[in-house]
Amino acid sequence: MLTQKHLIDIFDFSTEEVDSILHLSQLMIKSPSDFSTICNGKIMGTLFFEPSTRTRLSFESAMLRLGGQVLGFSDSSNSSATKGETLVDTIQTVCHYTDLIVMRHPNEGSATLAKTKASVPLINAGDGGHHHPTQTLTDLLTIQQTKGHLDGLTIGLCGDLKFGRTVHSLIRAMGRYPGNHFILISPRELQLPDYMMHFLNSQGISYEVHEELEAVIDQLDVLYMTRVQRERFFNEADYVRLKDHYILTADKLTQAKEDLAILHPLPRVNEISVEVDDDPRAKYFDQAGYGVFVRMALIAKVLGVDSNDAH
Repeated sequence: MLTQKHLIDIFDFSTEEVDSILHLSQLMIKSPSDFSTICNGKIMGTLFFEPSTRTRLSFESAMLRLGGQVLGFSDSSNSSATKGETLVDTIQTVCHYTDLIVMRHPNEGSATLAKTKASVPLINAGDGGHHHPTQTLTDLLTIQQTKGHLDGLTIGLCGDLKFGRTVHSLIRAMGRYPGNHFILISPRELQLPDYMMHFLNSQGISYEVHEELEAVIDQLDVLYMTRVQRERFFNEADYVRLKDHYILTADKLTQAKEDLAILHPLPRVNEISVEVDDDPRAKYFDQAGYGVFVRMALIAKVLGVDSNDAH
């Protein structure tokens, strides 16, 4: 049973609580109709100050599949933020209209600030380069569904490890399961930030650093590809220089394990060739689908309706 009211950082939930959400997700995958009315009468507010496709639509789909309703905005230009309203004022207002708030914001720390004024559960759907915990839950469910377990895995993280909030959250989450080993693959300019390196070292988590994917692809059980994010760069020249550094092709996969799971939080640009989409090891579109079920489970948990309420 969850004891936290908000989800800002994946560490807000214990390993046992995460496992509970994943278990409920699996029940929902097997029999979604059993949960189709458990959020009747509940309203979820979606406050997306930053563009999103999968996260916003999967949250909305999740709430609708549970029998609830959704209101909100998908562009800050459609909100009173354009008039100068502060974030905390927006949160305090929307709490009167909803039972749950899901928020994405471009500024690091915005979700932590928002929760100080939230009188309903607040779920962080991404705050700048910091955290994206519901993507992490999606990633965990995808790994569990494809590999059968979350421990004893060699996980390659490739691309933008500096600004990639999904990477940071995934390392923190998978680092809690025993026997996992991380292989960090990026150009020097996009290596993990110091605070994440400190986390790995302080927790005694096994890892190694490489600049070339081909040198280590044969060792991987999971390959997590990321795009180089133009919106995180201050210098266009740096973005152009680094954006095509890693492109996963069918040829590169000839050296990979037959049961490799290829994940990507999406959207992709060109870091995974479309020819890879037909490879059975490509799990990133399945991953997008699992995002609906894990968000259904999360909504049910934070609102206090779970499998015991299913009909």
